[in-house]
Amino acid sequence: KQSLLTRFPNVKPTFIYALSAILGDITGSGWLCPSEVMKQQLQAGIYGNMGEAVRGIWKKSGLRGFYQGFTGGLARDVPFRVAQLTTFEVTKSIYLRAKRSNNKDNDSIALSPLEAAICGAAAGSFSAAITNPLDRIKTLMMTDTTNAYGGSVVACASKILRDDGIGGLFAGVGPRVGYIAPSVCIFFVTYELVQQKMKSNS
Repeated sequence: KQSLLTRFPNVKPTFIYALSAILGDITGSGWLCPSEVMKQQLQAGIYGNMGEAVRGIWKKSGLRGFYQGFTGGLARDVPFRVAQLTTFEVTKSIYLRAKRSNNKDNDSIALSPLEAAICGAAAGSFSAAITNPLDRIKTLMMTDTTNAYGGSVVACASKILRDDGIGGLFAGVGPRVGYIAPSVCIFFVTYELVQQKMKSNS
């Protein structure tokens, strides 16, 4: 992110935050997807243990089986990361601007761990809630061993809407926000502390 901000000083920071999130998520999806497929199929009771899952997926579909629902994963994760990082950075920027206006003698004001946690919780809750429909689609695509959901994001979304209406896309939104918000808090507290440490050492 910092490298892109330095390289493209005339581009709005919001676009840089979004681009950073997209590049990071696409890079990580290559090895995240196979573990996510195994986790989802284990949780759905399709396989009894990880060894059985690896052998079963490989036997049934080969390498391609470990990337079942890859497009669904990207369709969820890229918007989630963009919303998460952009919301955090914008919230942080607004908060620090207000903080500086009350303390004009100090230009090096930074977020405290508690402030980073609050901004992180806001970013995590918002991004988790708005991407819940994409998470539902991704989960169904990764556990769909009979091709009941059509094998594509559009086909899966259409079936959910037909069967359950708009509410079906938001099934599980409470638990999703409940487990993501705390983890995003921890992530952004660490993110801010590392950034501040690197800045003070440079």
